[in-house]
Amino acid sequence: MPSGRAQLTALARNAAGAVWRPGPDATYADGDDASWMGVDWGAKQRFMTLLGRPINVLDTGEPAGEPSGPPLLFVHGWSANWQSWLLTIPAFMGSRRCVALDLPGFGFSTMPADPISIQGYARVVEALCAELGIGTVVAIGNSMGGFVCAELALAFPTRVERIVLVSAAGLSIERQPRRPTVAVARLLAAGYPLAEPFESLVVRRARLRRTAMALIVRYPEKLSAPLAHELVQASGKPGFLPALDALMNYSYRDRLPEIEVPVLIVWGRNDAVVPVRDAEDYGQLIGPNARTVVFDDTGHAPMIERPSRFNALLDEFLEGAAAPERDVPGVSA
Repeated sequence: MPSGRAQLTALARNAAGAVWRPGPDATYADGDDASWMGVDWGAKQRFMTLLGRPINVLDTGEPAGEPSGPPLLFVHGWSANWQSWLLTIPAFMGSRRCVALDLPGFGFSTMPADPISIQGYARVVEALCAELGIGTVVAIGNSMGGFVCAELALAFPTRVERIVLVSAAGLSIERQPRRPTVAVARLLAAGYPLAEPFESLVVRRARLRRTAMALIVRYPEKLSAPLAHELVQASGKPGFLPALDALMNYSYRDRLPEIEVPVLIVWGRNDAVVPVRDAEDYGQLIGPNARTVVFDDTGHAPMIERPSRFNALLDEFLEGAAAPERDVPGVSA
């Protein structure tokens, strides 16, 4: 295992990759806000009692025509909310049922009865599927949500037909030095109440967006103000520190070869949160049923940063394409 100094050096190098930026190309942040701003999301949300706690759930329902496959289940990451998928869900809800949730302790969901854990989050997702009467799903998760989706497939293998891991946590975090990581997280948690009154100002001004979101998104200034507003609302929730503890205290590395369903691994080459080398590690550990695609000049949220590319890739994966986007510039597949 690398020394603490080596781990810190790797983290610093990872962050430096997010600081130096050549400038976005024409395909960066090419999402259409009209695709999600015209949707009555409130009509599609409700609170459901899962494992004894009220959980905010988004359910688009069955499409008007014959669904093209099993429902898509979207799971957000650490310090995020279901709105992480605002540029993805509208592209698929016309042909598939789409379900998302605010994990306990995030968004509008309350803290769980038991301490937050990756296994507990997987049980919440399983309970959601059972309550909705859903059979198998395609589990799609970003960051911590990817960790939860893979755990769901391991703990409840008959529930998951396919998995999409988008910059998934769960591997290199095992080696991340605990003390400095937790210390930084505590500072962020303590500072949020001071920053909250300026939230609207941050989302309106491109330079402030860049400062506030630089570790997550490669070019925050390219995101629209309405989208940035939806994303920053996830900050300052009670699950922030407990979920970090859960991330750092659970490992499933040795069990990943047990996943037998098709897996699509999507990463940003310039991810400053979860290093791109984890994409290769996930692929090697899961085995030949996993396929890895890396987006160049992209950070921790490929589905937000390059939505057209991500949605096309996801659509081809759902249809069973052998090697989606192999010949697309800026993509390593």
